[in-house]
Amino acid sequence: MGITQQRGLLLGATAFVLTTITVTGAGLHWSASQASFNESPKELIDEVWQIINRTYVDGTFNQTDWRAIRKEYLNRTYDNQQESYKAIREMLKKLGDPYTRFMDPEEFKDMQIQTSGELSGVGLELAKEQKTGNLVVMSPIESTPAFKAGILSKDVIVKINGKSTKGMEVEDAVKLIRGEAGTKVTLTILRNGKEIDYPLIRSKIEIHPVRFHVENTSLGPIGYIRLNQFSAQAGDEMRNAIQKLEAQKVKGYVLDLRSNPGGLLYASIDIARQWLNEGTIVSTVERQGEKDRYQANNHAITQKPLVILVDGGSASASEILSGALQDNHRAKLVGTKTFGKGLVQSVRGLADGSGMAVTIAKYLTPSGKDINKHGIQPDVVIELTDSQRKELQTNRDKIGTLGDPQVLKALEVLKPEIDKQNTASQ
Repeated sequence: MGITQQRGLLLGATAFVLTTITVTGAGLHWSASQASFNESPKELIDEVWQIINRTYVDGTFNQTDWRAIRKEYLNRTYDNQQESYKAIREMLKKLGDPYTRFMDPEEFKDMQIQTSGELSGVGLELAKEQKTGNLVVMSPIESTPAFKAGILSKDVIVKINGKSTKGMEVEDAVKLIRGEAGTKVTLTILRNGKEIDYPLIRSKIEIHPVRFHVENTSLGPIGYIRLNQFSAQAGDEMRNAIQKLEAQKVKGYVLDLRSNPGGLLYASIDIARQWLNEGTIVSTVERQGEKDRYQANNHAITQKPLVILVDGGSASASEILSGALQDNHRAKLVGTKTFGKGLVQSVRGLADGSGMAVTIAKYLTPSGKDINKHGIQPDVVIELTDSQRKELQTNRDKIGTLGDPQVLKALEVLKPEIDKQNTASQ
């Protein structure tokens, strides 16, 4: 895989930013179809079958006879492309993988538009739970309408403008929720057995991936860095933050990855190298075995003590970074178990303008842990109560300060490491 392709890889599975023109996909990279444009329905079905046969991560195809499935679907009669689309979706369901999915030309065009990079919407990341089929909030993006309204990670969206989401696909939910800035959408959220209506006004959303400040504590000055998303700018912004905090002689760091849904694979590797001098960062594994292994390259900016804050909204690229630094004993993790999203998809355009996303790989932490569905356990568990979480959302200035209970616990975990550092420097 060349560098340009690596830079194009995204992590976050089917996590859609609910905006007019952006989607954060999971380990997505784009591949063009080589087939002719004027395909018959059967040719399209066979094209999809062949792509799965060549690249799908599970060589058992969910314990199915994949060749028999090809014969079954090609022996049918199809009067039009719509019938073939229905058959393709039916065929892909046999894989039992919600992240391997077909998009008709309109849906595929929407996805291409959504990956263009501008944001306008409510600022949610949405995923579909495999077991329940529920549409679940991965995380609200800071300073967006959803975040300000108090929508939380793991909330279940049960209605959109009064319409039930039961059986609804992520793409269909995206179509209903997104819209022009200034327009209204009402989401009905299920939380702790209660339904709550959230009327939201869509707006343009600016995402600044890194925020940082010096927090004055009993341990001395501590550098606090919050990373919201692993965007193309995240690596450079993180480098700038560490350098500026080093210049202010901080004693240690708290890196906040709470509710960070992921983003570019390359950004997570770049940032890991800023903290880690040596060791494996992550490996990706395809059907045939390990494909890529990414290493630190002796370019760490600082070796000062580090604690990473994580929670159930910390997904994919967040799990790569936190897993790499935990496994290499570079950082302690504080908070709650991460989301558990460790699959990589390839997005491919098909000959008639439709497209598909195919799970082609999974990624493993340096110690070989498979994050998908399991998540990463923090070294020190501390949960926020609903009232504490709402307090931080209502008073956002407290996030990353001594008024943030998980930051207080992080400082407690940092103390012995800073004491060691002080003793060594005497």
